[in-house]
Amino acid sequence: MTRRVYFSFHYEGDVWRANQVRHSWVTKPDRESAGFQDAAEFEAVKKQGDEAVKRWINRNIDRTSVTVVLIGEDTCNRKWVRYEIQKSIEKGNGIVFIKIHNLKDQNGNACPEGPMDFGDIDVEGYPVYDWVNGDGYYNIGDWVEASAIAAGREELGPPSYRYGGRTACGRK
Repeated sequence: MTRRVYFSFHYEGDVWRANQVRHSWVTKPDRESAGFQDAAEFEAVKKQGDEAVKRWINRNIDRTSVTVVLIGEDTCNRKWVRYEIQKSIEKGNGIVFIKIHNLKDQNGNACPEGPMDFGDIDVEGYPVYDWVNGDGYYNIGDWVEASAIAAGREELGPPSYRYGGRTACGRK
């Protein structure tokens, strides 16, 4: 079983870097081994206005147990990222901050490390990881699960492997 995860990030500045994290499960044997599923499709909704964006964010966060905030150079200054963090706190989602400034963009450039100042939103106490230096490709599933448990979510345990439509015990 996997966690449903909401990814929050600055689209214009970090989409290339963010997609490296969001799509990291693609190169794993299956979604179970990745430890998460991405629950976001944001950009089309922005064209419908602020109220549509709020409804979309609320609906998508409601279907998740963890919010992963991907921190680039200017993430903390983004209105929708702040809204997503606040809604995630209100809902009781586990929250994980992952710094992505060391990831290269489509031109091969990293960006300066972004600050963790989200104004009136208190993010002290939430874990902060670095995707590159913390070996995020291999550890994101553990980071997500630890955050969910810290938020009071039930532990999922190891993935359930199936063979021929049956569990490892032979039961359907």
